[in-house]
Amino acid sequence: MEATVVHFRQGRHHVHEKQMVLKIADSADAAAKSVGKTVTWTSPSGKEIKGKITGLHGRTGSVKAQFAEKGLPGQALGKKVKVN
Repeated sequence: MEATVVHFRQGRHHVHEKQMVLKIADSADAAAKSVGKTVTWTSPSGKEIKGKITGLHGRTGSVKAQFAEKGLPGQALGKKVKVN
């Protein structure tokens, strides 16, 4: 399964670099089935950054993902990630 990196998760004053919003499905019910799965983004140089889907983000099929070691770079926005 694949998902698209939509945006960094942010508030009014802070951008959380380790938390990303992913578009994974067209409905919240379909996206809820992927909570707890592992997400992997591969850089152009071949390095993999892994994270975990932590919950829903809204009711449109988006989810929140937490990346452990460090967040994704800005070049990952709009790109595909693998969901295992």
